[in-house]
Amino acid sequence: MNFDYADRIKKLPPYLFAEIEKITHEKKLLGIDIISLSIGDPDLPPPEIVINSIKKEASDKQNHNYSLSQGEPFFREAVSSWCKKRFKIDLTTDEVICLMGSKEGLVNIARAFVNSGDRVLVPDPAYPVYNNSGAILNDGISVPIPLLEENKFLPDLEKLDPKKAKIMFLNYPNNPTSAIVDKKILRQIVDFAKENNIILCYDNAYSEICFDDYKAPSILEIDGAKEVTVEFHSCSKTFNMTGDRIGFAIGNKHLLKGLAKIKSQVDSGPPVYIQKVAAIALESYKNDEFPEFLKKNNAIYSKRRDILVSSLNSIGFTCEKPKATFYVWLNCECNSLKFASKLLEGGVAVTPGIGFGKYGENYVRFSLTQPEQRIKEACNRIQYLSNKP
Repeated sequence: MNFDYADRIKKLPPYLFAEIEKITHEKKLLGIDIISLSIGDPDLPPPEIVINSIKKEASDKQNHNYSLSQGEPFFREAVSSWCKKRFKIDLTTDEVICLMGSKEGLVNIARAFVNSGDRVLVPDPAYPVYNNSGAILNDGISVPIPLLEENKFLPDLEKLDPKKAKIMFLNYPNNPTSAIVDKKILRQIVDFAKENNIILCYDNAYSEICFDDYKAPSILEIDGAKEVTVEFHSCSKTFNMTGDRIGFAIGNKHLLKGLAKIKSQVDSGPPVYIQKVAAIALESYKNDEFPEFLKKNNAIYSKRRDILVSSLNSIGFTCEKPKATFYVWLNCECNSLKFASKLLEGGVAVTPGIGFGKYGENYVRFSLTQPEQRIKEACNRIQYLSNKP
């Protein structure tokens, strides 16, 4: 028997993260010690409030029925309250939708609005889901938004052709570059989307992982943004709940209604007990300040960042300290796959920039999701490899 994949599947590039995980796993099976600084899966545990709530809510037999595709009312109310405290933005519950992780929402918003042949503006380098699921799997035409170091990895809107563009994806604090934006830049982005009638999908998954007194804004803080914008958030990074699969989208109610129509056909929402846990976690915010557990987590990431950046600079690379995310984006000044392969042979896994797009070449991404001693050991190995002929 021979069953052929759909043409749109054949257009997908290899998912580099899966390949890295596969190679790393194989080496570990051979007894090789691999320090993985590649995948963005937090090593820090969820806060106690999450652990205790999971125990309680999962034990309640009434929490195991189907949930609503758009999310339970109590969860959407908790999100609305969180947004008011954190960003000073007012949202009604029909301007909130629950997601099985923000990745699911990013995929399904495109399914709701992208027709075959529509142009999809995709940052490059970027999280591959924007290009692969947002454009390719909807038979859309992917149009890169170059994020260049000389422009601080921000979009140059003046050089961007908006003709026939349906959707634009953007993500700040940025994965993989760790670049950040201020409200002046967000104002320009919103104006561009409104002037060109473009749906703006703003991925704000790393809004709570910030350092050095920087606090990431919501694009919905910009006047008029709600006319064209859906903003995506995740509990994965904020509360270290990557495996629990819950997030949310906020913004334009018409766009969210389209997203809900897709979701009603393909999923039944996250479990009720996980929504209750996430709601309790969001309620740990009493104002716009980060709760104590998050301050402690960010302090840990910040110290790891300082160790990694300082070590890379001492080895001979040029690297700046990021103000957000738990990634460090390094210009390795050579083929990123070859560089990453060399490090992997020395027992250090990083992500080659080419996996994030054409403009990610000559860069690699380090993740800060390892303890300090492992990061120091990884740097020692990189130092050794750098000194080898």
